[in-house]
Amino acid sequence: MATVAPKSAKWFTYFPGDYRWSSAVGGILGSAPWGGSDIGEVDRVCRPLRDSLGNDEAWFEAWRAEGELQQTRAREADECSRRITAGAAYLRACNYLQMAERFRTPKDKQALDAYRAGVECFHRFAALSERPRIEVVEVPYEGGSLPGYFVHAENTDLARTPCVVFFDGLDITKELQYLRGVPDLVRRGIACLLVDGPGTGEAIRFRGHYLRHDYEVAGSAALDYLATRTDVDLARVGVMAVSLGGYYAPRCASMEPRFKACIAWGAIWDYHATWKRRIDSGFRASMSVPGHHIMWILGATSLPEALRKLEGFRLDGVVQRMRCAFLLTHGADDEQIPMADARALFDAVGSADKTLRVFTTEEGGSQHCQRDYMTHGTSVMYDWLAEKL
Repeated sequence: MATVAPKSAKWFTYFPGDYRWSSAVGGILGSAPWGGSDIGEVDRVCRPLRDSLGNDEAWFEAWRAEGELQQTRAREADECSRRITAGAAYLRACNYLQMAERFRTPKDKQALDAYRAGVECFHRFAALSERPRIEVVEVPYEGGSLPGYFVHAENTDLARTPCVVFFDGLDITKELQYLRGVPDLVRRGIACLLVDGPGTGEAIRFRGHYLRHDYEVAGSAALDYLATRTDVDLARVGVMAVSLGGYYAPRCASMEPRFKACIAWGAIWDYHATWKRRIDSGFRASMSVPGHHIMWILGATSLPEALRKLEGFRLDGVVQRMRCAFLLTHGADDEQIPMADARALFDAVGSADKTLRVFTTEEGGSQHCQRDYMTHGTSVMYDWLAEKL
């Protein structure tokens, strides 16, 4: 995979010659406030990788080794009943193992073993965590189920609390989503259902659920699951998703009227056009994944087939139906999705209560999905949810 340099030096780029690797490191470091990384561990992995720029095999081996090191430390602490130490190490191990695997396609046994180990680490973290309380759940879907986590609301006396369904993006997972500030969200008295939707996480790797344009099927399945719980107020449920989730969440909120609020964490307007540009450029574009990732999640055997399957991934004619409160966040310097797409999406949304929040270079958070200032981006979104739900 050829390296593509970032277009701007206005954000922290550990690898100034490689946008994709720098964006990944930004995501890893951005998870630190919620226990996902330590700067010493990140630097230990990344320093030797400066001599292997763009070599995804080297990336995989380096991050897998660090993940396995933290997993070993977690198990040692676990065996000594040092719950806090063990839980923290399991959480970092999960992050590192999943970030190791994300660039490795096709998903061979080594990749899937690393990913599975990451999920197992998160499950052990959840079991050891006193707060927030995390349940491992299954959301019935298409004759099977989607894996998820129900993170309980805190600081509330309500028997039934509001809840946010949080879907992933193109290459994010429910475990990585947790590390995008979910502990701070639930402190606001709002529960969170994290779901690996079709095309992401365990759903694609272990259950064969490919990405689909009618994402409202997964959104409705999540709501149907929440309706079975006695601790959720179904009249106060929102939906949000990140990056490509800027397609998922608006699609769900437009087609499923039970959602009362929607956040598109990063805009998507015409995803077919986005990938057409990327393919036509020979993948000489700012992307968070290798170009062939899109074929894998769609179950396509060629790029032309992938483009055909992306024909339905357009929001024009869909979001005009939305009626719930809507927040669109976008970075002024986003290199992956242009501001024109954000404005097109915002203008088309049919909700009377809608907000476009653009994060500027000066304040920070101006990169894709605020990866350069994660705490700022999440506080804006989670405060908005607390007001709307």
